Amino acid sequence: MKSNSRKSHDSLLLMTESAATGSNLDTVIKTPVEFPDTRIESRKNAAAETIQGLMTPQGWRLAERQVEALERVLEQHKGNRQLVILQDFPDPDALSCAWTYKLMAQQYDIRCDIVYAGTLSHQENIALVKLTGLPAQRWAVQTVKDKDLSVYQGCVFVDHQGTTTQLMPLVQQAKLPLIAVIDHHTAQGELNAKFTDIRPQVRATATIFTQYLQAGLLRLDSSISEHVKCATALMHGIRSDTNRLMQAQEEDFLAAGYLSRFYDAQLLNSVLQASRSKRVMDVIERSLRNRVLQNNFSIAGVGYLRYDDRDAIPQAADFLVTEENVHTAVVYGIVHDEDEDLELVVGSLRTNKLTLDPDEFIKEAFGQDAQGRFFGGGRSMAGGFEIPMGFLSGFNENADYTRMKWEVFDVQIKQKLLRLINPEEGVIRTV
Repeated sequence: MKSNSRKSHDSLLLMTESAATGSNLDTVIKTPVEFPDTRIESRKNAAAETIQGLMTPQGWRLAERQVEALERVLEQHKGNRQLVILQDFPDPDALSCAWTYKLMAQQYDIRCDIVYAGTLSHQENIALVKLTGLPAQRWAVQTVKDKDLSVYQGCVFVDHQGTTTQLMPLVQQAKLPLIAVIDHHTAQGELNAKFTDIRPQVRATATIFTQYLQAGLLRLDSSISEHVKCATALMHGIRSDTNRLMQAQEEDFLAAGYLSRFYDAQLLNSVLQASRSKRVMDVIERSLRNRVLQNNFSIAGVGYLRYDDRDAIPQAADFLVTEENVHTAVVYGIVHDEDEDLELVVGSLRTNKLTLDPDEFIKEAFGQDAQGRFFGGGRSMAGGFEIPMGFLSGFNENADYTRMKWEVFDVQIKQKLLRLINPEEGVIRTV
């Protein structure tokens, strides 16, 4: 194995700037950087676990290269304070990985604040944060404008690439360096990060972070409560992004196998037992009533939703895709944020058709904004989109106006989707 061939080495090689961005991890310059022997020994011990079947040889080699690169970046920023920024509506995959990064960074005396601008609305996400004490904070955009971001020396994106957070413009305005981007979604554009690990072929970002743990960036200890809870969160992240492991690949199963040593099964069961709210059930019922079926696609507009109920949309899509003779479901609605007086068209796609690429489908359906950023994207079997409403955004007390506004957007979204599903159909009839 690669780690055995480096037994005589007392130092690691420093990557060039281009390698540090993740564009070419094999490009190096021979400038040694010394690290404590304990970290090297930790990775050697982790390498031994490969023999026990906890990681494929290919996965180990990739993880080891990435761990070395990430370790160098963490060492360079020792003693810093960083923001770990999540998407506006973080899921278990994002939440668990952000917590893992925070614990890894602590070993380098790096303090991290985990933040998101939206809300936790899915019942399982709320339960995960409450039951584990996961240290994530909501930063409303208006509140952040009054914060002094100069106390941070950098930011990190986990499980996204900056396209699904309202905090992105504020971070750019504060000129915070982008330290790391770690994600399993398809690349959304050029990122100038010191460390980049984007693997669309991996089903969950939690699998990537578990490989970091296996490779020795953090040694989990089952006697430490925080480690047990973090391992439980990672297990939930893998489980949720692989449809209860039914869409998991070998790397995901092996990561789950490793975490099985540390996670709390009873705690995870408590998270999974969180019940749906009445509002979520109402949205699912609305999606059933409004759905349009064509060519094995189910498309449903659910009207206006409160910002706090945004996660009812993917849950409705999860439900619709289980209908007989349906392989893909798309559910969308207008989400209204009263705090920011902001409205967005938010949608989710779920599919069990192996030949349908959600990322490609959504990007082709909705295209890009004026800055060239796509309105949505996806991963294996799932995707989502957010479309700002621009001039028409905002609350209006006139019921006829809000009804007409919804009808306009409903027709437009359906038209964009059905042109891909059935190109011969043409413009949708509204009566």
